[in-house]
Amino acid sequence: MIMSNQTVISKFLLLGLPILPEHQHLFYALFLAMYLTTVLGNLIIIILILLDSHLHTPMYFFLSNLSFSDLCFSSVTMPKLLQNMQSQDPSITYAGCLTQMYFLMVFGDMESFLLVVMAYDRYVAICFPLHYTTIMSPKLCVCLMVLCWVLTTLYSMLHTILLARLSFCEDNVIPQFFCDISALLKLACSDIYINELMIFIMGGLVSVIPFVLIIVSYVRIVCSILKVSSTHVIHKVFSTCGSHLTVVSLFYGTIIALYIFPSANNSTVKETVMAMMCTVVTPMLNPFIYSLRNRDMKEALIRVLHEKSFFLQ
Repeated sequence: MIMSNQTVISKFLLLGLPILPEHQHLFYALFLAMYLTTVLGNLIIIILILLDSHLHTPMYFFLSNLSFSDLCFSSVTMPKLLQNMQSQDPSITYAGCLTQMYFLMVFGDMESFLLVVMAYDRYVAICFPLHYTTIMSPKLCVCLMVLCWVLTTLYSMLHTILLARLSFCEDNVIPQFFCDISALLKLACSDIYINELMIFIMGGLVSVIPFVLIIVSYVRIVCSILKVSSTHVIHKVFSTCGSHLTVVSLFYGTIIALYIFPSANNSTVKETVMAMMCTVVTPMLNPFIYSLRNRDMKEALIRVLHEKSFFLQ
Protein backbone atom coordinates (compact mmCIF):
# COMPACT_ATOMS: atom_id res chain seq x y z
CA MET A 1 0.00 0.00 0.00
CA ILE A 2 1.56 3.30 -1.11
CA MET A 3 0.45 6.70 0.07
CA SER A 4 2.14 9.90 -1.13
CA ASN A 5 5.42 8.14 -2.05
CA GLN A 6 5.56 6.51 1.38
CA THR A 7 5.28 2.78 1.98
CA VAL A 8 3.79 1.06 4.99
CA ILE A 9 6.74 -1.04 6.07
CA SER A 10 5.85 -4.48 7.46
CA LYS A 11 9.43 -5.68 7.93
CA PHE A 12 13.07 -4.60 7.80
CA LEU A 13 16.11 -6.40 6.41
CA LEU A 14 19.12 -6.65 8.72
CA LEU A 15 22.25 -6.46 6.57
CA GLY A 16 24.15 -8.39 9.22
CA LEU A 17 27.89 -8.88 9.31
CA PRO A 18 30.27 -8.52 6.34
CA ILE A 19 31.18 -12.23 6.30
CA LEU A 20 32.02 -14.21 3.17
CA PRO A 21 29.60 -17.10 2.47
CA GLU A 22 32.35 -19.72 2.84
CA HIS A 23 33.11 -18.42 6.35
CA GLN A 24 29.49 -18.35 7.56
CA HIS A 25 29.64 -21.68 9.41
CA LEU A 26 32.91 -20.80 11.13
CA PHE A 27 31.59 -17.46 12.41
CA TYR A 28 28.27 -19.04 13.36
CA ALA A 29 30.11 -21.49 15.62
CA LEU A 30 32.25 -18.65 17.02
CA PHE A 31 29.28 -16.39 17.83
CA LEU A 32 27.32 -19.29 19.30
CA ALA A 33 30.26 -20.13 21.58
CA MET A 34 30.58 -16.46 22.59
CA TYR A 35 26.88 -16.18 23.37
CA LEU A 36 26.84 -19.40 25.41
CA THR A 37 29.92 -18.16 27.31
CA THR A 38 28.12 -14.88 28.02
CA VAL A 39 25.02 -16.67 29.30
CA LEU A 40 26.97 -19.17 31.41
CA GLY A 41 29.41 -16.62 32.85
CA ASN A 42 26.75 -14.13 33.90
CA LEU A 43 24.46 -16.85 35.25
CA ILE A 44 27.29 -18.21 37.40
CA ILE A 45 27.87 -14.77 38.92
CA ILE A 46 24.15 -14.28 39.63
CA ILE A 47 23.79 -17.76 41.17
CA LEU A 48 26.95 -17.39 43.29
CA ILE A 49 25.78 -14.06 44.69
CA LEU A 50 22.36 -15.52 45.48
CA LEU A 51 23.71 -18.66 47.15
CA ASP A 52 26.71 -17.34 49.08
CA SER A 53 25.85 -15.19 52.10
CA HIS A 54 29.36 -13.67 52.11
CA LEU A 55 28.44 -11.91 48.86
CA HIS A 56 25.25 -10.35 50.21
CA THR A 57 26.77 -6.86 50.17
CA PRO A 58 25.88 -3.72 48.18
CA MET A 59 28.77 -4.19 45.74
CA TYR A 60 27.72 -7.71 44.80
CA PHE A 61 24.04 -6.78 44.77
CA PHE A 62 24.85 -4.23 42.06
CA LEU A 63 27.15 -6.72 40.31
CA SER A 64 24.34 -9.30 40.12
CA ASN A 65 22.12 -6.69 38.46
CA LEU A 66 24.95 -5.82 36.06
CA SER A 67 25.30 -9.50 35.14
CA PHE A 68 21.54 -9.77 34.60
CA SER A 69 21.62 -6.64 32.42
CA ASP A 70 24.59 -7.99 30.39
CA LEU A 71 22.84 -11.33 29.93
CA CYS A 72 19.67 -9.67 28.66
CA PHE A 73 21.56 -7.12 26.57
CA SER A 74 23.35 -9.86 24.65
CA SER A 75 20.18 -11.98 24.41
CA VAL A 76 18.33 -9.16 22.64
CA THR A 77 20.63 -9.36 19.60
CA MET A 78 22.55 -12.65 19.51
CA PRO A 79 19.69 -15.19 19.07
CA LYS A 80 18.32 -13.17 16.13
CA LEU A 81 21.81 -12.86 14.60
CA LEU A 82 22.40 -16.61 14.93
CA GLN A 83 18.95 -17.35 13.48
CA ASN A 84 19.61 -15.09 10.49
CA MET A 85 23.00 -16.68 9.84
CA GLN A 86 21.49 -20.16 9.97
CA SER A 87 18.35 -19.50 7.92
CA GLN A 88 19.85 -16.92 5.52
CA ASP A 89 16.69 -14.86 6.12
CA PRO A 90 17.71 -11.38 7.33
CA SER A 91 14.17 -10.06 7.80
CA ILE A 92 12.66 -8.81 11.04
CA THR A 93 9.09 -7.59 11.46
CA TYR A 94 8.32 -3.94 12.11
CA ALA A 95 6.99 -4.74 15.60
CA GLY A 96 9.94 -7.05 16.26
CA CYS A 97 12.38 -4.33 15.23
CA LEU A 98 10.85 -1.73 17.56
CA THR A 99 10.74 -4.29 20.38
CA GLN A 100 14.40 -5.16 19.88
CA MET A 101 15.36 -1.48 19.81
CA TYR A 102 13.40 -0.84 23.01
CA PHE A 103 15.08 -3.62 24.99
CA LEU A 104 18.50 -2.74 23.58
CA MET A 105 18.12 0.76 24.99
CA VAL A 106 16.73 -0.54 28.31
CA PHE A 107 19.63 -2.90 29.02
CA GLY A 108 22.31 -0.74 27.38
CA ASP A 109 21.35 2.32 29.41
CA MET A 110 20.90 0.12 32.47
CA GLU A 111 24.57 -0.81 32.29
CA SER A 112 25.48 2.88 32.14
CA PHE A 113 23.44 3.65 35.28
CA LEU A 114 24.74 0.56 37.09
CA LEU A 115 28.34 1.57 36.46
CA VAL A 116 27.57 4.94 38.09
CA VAL A 117 25.96 3.28 41.12
CA MET A 118 28.91 0.90 41.45
CA ALA A 119 31.34 3.84 41.24
CA TYR A 120 29.41 5.58 44.03
CA ASP A 121 29.53 2.38 46.08
CA ARG A 122 33.34 2.22 45.72
CA TYR A 123 33.59 5.94 46.55
CA VAL A 124 31.67 5.49 49.80
CA ALA A 125 33.60 2.30 50.70
CA ILE A 126 37.00 3.97 50.22
CA CYS A 127 36.34 7.54 51.35
CA PHE A 128 33.90 6.77 54.21
CA PRO A 129 34.75 3.22 55.33
CA LEU A 130 33.44 3.68 58.89
CA HIS A 131 30.04 4.86 57.63
CA TYR A 132 29.79 2.50 54.66
CA THR A 133 27.17 0.14 56.09
CA THR A 134 25.10 3.08 57.32
CA ILE A 135 25.20 4.99 54.03
CA MET A 136 24.84 1.98 51.71
CA SER A 137 21.87 0.54 53.56
CA PRO A 138 19.71 -2.17 51.96
CA LYS A 139 16.93 0.39 51.57
CA LEU A 140 19.19 2.80 49.63
CA CYS A 141 20.51 -0.02 47.43
CA VAL A 142 16.99 -1.12 46.49
CA CYS A 143 15.92 2.48 45.87
CA LEU A 144 18.92 3.07 43.59
CA MET A 145 18.11 -0.06 41.61
CA VAL A 146 14.42 0.83 41.28
CA LEU A 147 15.40 4.32 40.13
CA CYS A 148 17.76 2.88 37.50
CA TRP A 149 15.10 0.53 36.11
CA VAL A 150 12.42 3.24 36.06
CA LEU A 151 14.67 5.78 34.30
CA THR A 152 15.85 3.33 31.64
CA THR A 153 12.32 2.05 31.03
CA LEU A 154 10.86 5.56 30.60
CA TYR A 155 13.78 6.70 28.43
CA SER A 156 13.49 3.70 26.12
CA MET A 157 9.71 3.98 25.96
CA LEU A 158 9.95 7.65 24.97
CA HIS A 159 12.21 6.91 21.99
CA THR A 160 10.17 3.89 20.94
CA ILE A 161 6.91 5.87 20.95
CA LEU A 162 8.53 8.74 19.02
CA LEU A 163 9.91 6.31 16.45
CA ALA A 164 6.58 4.49 16.07
CA ARG A 165 4.94 7.70 14.80
CA LEU A 166 7.34 7.96 11.83
CA SER A 167 6.67 6.83 8.27
CA PHE A 168 9.28 4.82 6.39
CA CYS A 169 10.27 4.82 2.73
CA GLU A 170 10.64 1.82 0.46
CA ASP A 171 14.26 1.35 1.52
CA ASN A 172 14.01 -1.01 4.49
CA VAL A 173 17.62 -2.26 4.71
CA ILE A 174 19.35 -1.69 8.07
CA PRO A 175 23.18 -1.80 7.72
CA GLN A 176 23.56 -3.58 11.07
CA PHE A 177 22.82 -6.95 12.66
CA PHE A 178 20.25 -5.38 15.01
CA CYS A 179 17.69 -2.56 14.97
CA ASP A 180 19.65 0.54 15.90
CA ILE A 181 17.73 3.79 16.45
CA SER A 182 20.18 5.87 14.39
CA ALA A 183 19.88 3.47 11.44
CA LEU A 184 16.08 3.49 11.66
CA LEU A 185 15.95 7.28 11.68
CA LYS A 186 17.95 7.35 8.42
CA LEU A 187 15.25 5.22 6.77
CA ALA A 188 12.38 7.48 7.88
CA CYS A 189 10.52 9.63 5.35
CA SER A 190 8.79 11.90 7.86
CA ASP A 191 10.31 14.68 9.94
CA ILE A 192 12.74 13.35 12.56
CA TYR A 193 13.54 16.70 14.22
CA ILE A 194 11.78 15.79 17.50
CA ASN A 195 13.51 12.39 17.58
CA GLU A 196 16.94 13.93 17.07
CA LEU A 197 16.24 16.63 19.63
CA MET A 198 15.23 14.04 22.25
CA ILE A 199 18.31 11.95 21.46
CA PHE A 200 20.50 15.03 21.93
CA ILE A 201 18.84 16.11 25.20
CA MET A 202 18.04 12.75 26.78
CA GLY A 203 21.17 11.10 25.38
CA GLY A 204 23.22 13.61 27.33
CA LEU A 205 21.37 12.76 30.52
CA VAL A 206 21.74 9.00 30.02
CA SER A 207 25.29 8.84 28.65
CA VAL A 208 27.28 11.99 29.41
CA ILE A 209 26.10 12.65 32.98
CA PRO A 210 26.76 9.06 34.16
CA PHE A 211 30.23 9.17 32.61
CA VAL A 212 30.99 12.49 34.32
CA LEU A 213 29.73 11.15 37.66
CA ILE A 214 32.03 8.12 37.33
CA ILE A 215 34.99 10.41 36.61
CA VAL A 216 34.12 12.60 39.62
CA SER A 217 33.84 9.53 41.87
CA TYR A 218 37.29 8.30 40.88
CA VAL A 219 38.84 11.75 41.18
CA ARG A 220 37.54 11.87 44.76
CA ILE A 221 38.87 8.34 45.36
CA VAL A 222 42.32 9.23 44.01
CA CYS A 223 42.42 12.42 46.11
CA SER A 224 41.51 10.35 49.16
CA ILE A 225 44.15 7.65 48.69
CA LEU A 226 46.90 10.18 47.90
CA LYS A 227 46.58 11.29 51.51
CA VAL A 228 47.48 7.76 52.63
CA SER A 229 51.19 6.93 52.69
CA SER A 230 50.73 3.16 52.99
CA THR A 231 51.48 1.38 49.71
CA HIS A 232 49.50 -1.63 50.96
CA VAL A 233 46.35 0.48 51.29
CA ILE A 234 46.89 2.06 47.87
CA HIS A 235 47.39 -1.37 46.27
CA LYS A 236 44.26 -2.68 47.98
CA VAL A 237 42.22 0.29 46.71
CA PHE A 238 43.34 -0.19 43.11
CA SER A 239 42.75 -3.94 43.27
CA THR A 240 39.22 -3.23 44.56
CA CYS A 241 38.46 -0.72 41.80
CA GLY A 242 40.43 -2.40 39.03
CA SER A 243 37.60 -4.60 37.77
CA HIS A 244 35.11 -1.74 37.71
CA LEU A 245 37.55 0.55 35.91
CA THR A 246 38.21 -2.13 33.29
CA VAL A 247 34.49 -2.59 32.63
CA VAL A 248 33.95 1.19 32.46
CA SER A 249 36.81 1.50 29.94
CA LEU A 250 35.37 -1.29 27.77
CA PHE A 251 31.81 0.05 27.88
CA TYR A 252 32.48 3.74 27.30
CA GLY A 253 35.43 3.08 24.98
CA THR A 254 33.21 1.27 22.47
CA ILE A 255 30.44 3.88 22.80
CA ILE A 256 32.90 6.74 22.18
CA ALA A 257 34.41 4.94 19.18
CA LEU A 258 31.00 4.08 17.74
CA TYR A 259 28.96 7.26 18.28
CA ILE A 260 31.28 10.16 19.15
CA PHE A 261 34.19 9.54 16.76
CA PRO A 262 32.73 7.66 13.78
CA SER A 263 35.15 7.17 10.88
CA ALA A 264 34.38 8.44 7.41
CA ASN A 265 36.20 5.59 5.66
CA ASN A 266 34.75 2.07 6.00
CA SER A 267 32.28 3.45 8.51
CA THR A 268 29.85 0.56 8.08
CA VAL A 269 32.51 -2.04 8.86
CA LYS A 270 33.80 -0.06 11.82
CA GLU A 271 30.31 0.52 13.20
CA THR A 272 29.54 -3.19 12.89
CA VAL A 273 32.75 -4.16 14.70
CA MET A 274 32.16 -1.62 17.47
CA ALA A 275 28.53 -2.71 17.81
CA MET A 276 29.72 -6.31 18.12
CA MET A 277 32.17 -5.20 20.82
CA CYS A 278 29.40 -3.43 22.72
CA THR A 279 26.63 -6.02 22.44
CA VAL A 280 28.61 -9.29 22.42
CA VAL A 281 32.24 -8.97 23.55
CA THR A 282 31.77 -6.68 26.57
CA PRO A 283 28.92 -8.73 28.16
CA MET A 284 31.03 -11.86 27.61
CA LEU A 285 34.19 -10.38 29.18
CA ASN A 286 32.55 -8.78 32.23
CA PRO A 287 32.14 -12.07 34.19
CA PHE A 288 35.81 -12.93 33.56
CA ILE A 289 36.93 -9.46 34.62
CA TYR A 290 35.00 -9.63 37.89
CA SER A 291 35.79 -13.27 38.68
CA LEU A 292 39.45 -13.60 37.66
CA ARG A 293 40.49 -10.49 39.57
CA ASN A 294 38.17 -11.03 42.51
CA ARG A 295 39.20 -13.23 45.42
CA ASP A 296 35.71 -13.10 46.98
CA MET A 297 34.14 -14.60 43.84
CA LYS A 298 36.74 -17.37 43.66
CA GLU A 299 36.24 -18.25 47.34
CA ALA A 300 32.46 -18.17 46.92
CA LEU A 301 32.69 -20.58 43.97
CA ILE A 302 34.82 -22.97 46.04
CA ARG A 303 32.40 -22.80 48.99
CA VAL A 304 29.33 -23.41 46.82
CA LEU A 305 30.98 -26.32 45.00
CA HIS A 306 32.14 -27.78 48.32
CA GLU A 307 28.63 -27.53 49.79
CA LYS A 308 27.08 -29.13 46.71
CA SER A 309 29.59 -32.00 46.76
CA PHE A 310 28.95 -32.49 50.49
CA PHE A 311 25.19 -32.82 49.93
CA LEU A 312 25.74 -35.23 47.04
CA GLN A 313 27.79 -37.60 49.20
